Amino acid sequence: MQVRRSLVAAGVAVGIVLTAAPANAEPVTPHEMPFPCGQSWTGSTRDAHSPSKRAIDFNRPDDLNDPIVATAPGVVTTADTVADSGYGRWVVIDHGNDEKSLYAHMNTVMVRVGQRVDQGQQIGTLGSTGNSSGPHLHFEQRASGQVVWPYFSGIRYVFGSTLTSRNCVDVPLATNWVKGPEAEMVIFRRSTPSVFRIRRPDGSVKVKKAGRATDEPVLGDWDGNGRANAGIFRPTSQRFRLKVPGGRVVFRFGNATDKPVAGDWDGDGVFEVGTWDAARGEFALRSAGGAVTRVKLGDRDDLPVTGDWDGDGRWEVGVFDQATATYTLRKVDKEGIVWHANVPFGSVGDLPVTGDWDGNGRTDLGAWTPGTAQYKQRRAASPTSAMRSQTTIRFGRPR
Repeated sequence: MQVRRSLVAAGVAVGIVLTAAPANAEPVTPHEMPFPCGQSWTGSTRDAHSPSKRAIDFNRPDDLNDPIVATAPGVVTTADTVADSGYGRWVVIDHGNDEKSLYAHMNTVMVRVGQRVDQGQQIGTLGSTGNSSGPHLHFEQRASGQVVWPYFSGIRYVFGSTLTSRNCVDVPLATNWVKGPEAEMVIFRRSTPSVFRIRRPDGSVKVKKAGRATDEPVLGDWDGNGRANAGIFRPTSQRFRLKVPGGRVVFRFGNATDKPVAGDWDGDGVFEVGTWDAARGEFALRSAGGAVTRVKLGDRDDLPVTGDWDGDGRWEVGVFDQATATYTLRKVDKEGIVWHANVPFGSVGDLPVTGDWDGNGRTDLGAWTPGTAQYKQRRAASPTSAMRSQTTIRFGRPR
């Protein structure tokens, strides 16, 4: 295999200060490979590799425009779309603990500054922009501003070796997949192929294949029969693919940087889709006829949620702040007055999940802890009223 090398000029276009790297200690951040689950890639370096010989140039055959994914969850601090800089188009993700990851020479950038991304989420495609001699991914793990020796799956990387990605994380959801009033817990596994895993009321698991590891999951009752079906949003093509009896519906909506959402916006029993633009803090809710309603809510580092907060049949929107473990829910009353409610639930770093856990017609709040794969279900008369009880159930694979 021909290995293409990075020609980044240190300190020229990206403002890097070259200082001695710390010891080759394992980072606090549990990084996985910057590629989808199951893909095999070879990484190289050299003594004169800029800005450090600890940076990796990844290749595999015919890799131009292959997807690049986040090695760990975090907040985007750089999303440079200028192709002629030293790094070309590049992304930096802050993972906390003074640790970051950097992805350079990308062909496309699919995230924005301030946006919160999850592990395994696609952030762009591989390219040869900037000071590059050919398509490859220039990748760095950083600690305290310095490039450090890379670790994947807790193992120190050996340069020149071929490694298979274990970036096969679970994404939590909930829906009424089995006909009945209560929502079931669902996991979207970013595997090859990706699958939905539905936990039935008796504890057994139903598995449905659905799309690619880089797709974004979305669930809804697309035909109004009282049972949800699978769907995915493909960021690279901005297309929704919704499974319906006898086939699927495919249409284009949204942008590559958007997150998909679903809900019954008009209360007719049939779900529609929408998107949330983190940069604008704005939902775009699509009707069955294609009309779009835009709703401002949230900040760049929030995550979108939807639900029927008051049980009137019409779904509304909300956001979850991972940094404070707080939901902000939006509701429009019968007089057309917009109300917002802040509800703390879960722990810092949890992922939000909403579902009607008790079957009372009102969507409840929940949270999923990546490190333990535990669902925490909040039960109350309404999402904003005092919590009556909390149930904790493990479902999915811990990260």
